[in-house]
Amino acid sequence: MTTKSINEKYCSACGALISAQAEICPKCGVRQSPTPFPGNLGNLAPNGRSRLAAALFAIFLGSLGIHKFYLGRVGWGVIYLLLCWTVIPGIIGFIEGILLLIMSEEDFNAKYGND
Repeated sequence: MTTKSINEKYCSACGALISAQAEICPKCGVRQSPTPFPGNLGNLAPNGRSRLAAALFAIFLGSLGIHKFYLGRVGWGVIYLLLCWTVIPGIIGFIEGILLLIMSEEDFNAKYGND
């Protein structure tokens, strides 16, 4: 796996590593949308999932497991939903939200971005 430098980004369609200033991916030819705000929290994984959105879901709606459904972990989402009357999913969801915020973009893409 290649590491992304500060002057590179992932293609929104094929996930290839391209220049951060590229308007069109040289590999697949898809026009790249501009990043909504600076920093790597606004970047999307190749499948369209956002690390920032997942973290916010986990922090604010973690007791219902919304972040698990968003990340494609439906089984875990159901477990969180069944246990939402306890405080345990809320605490775990808050911790997972913090972990998602400090997780690197490469780790997020590897774990949740390719399905």
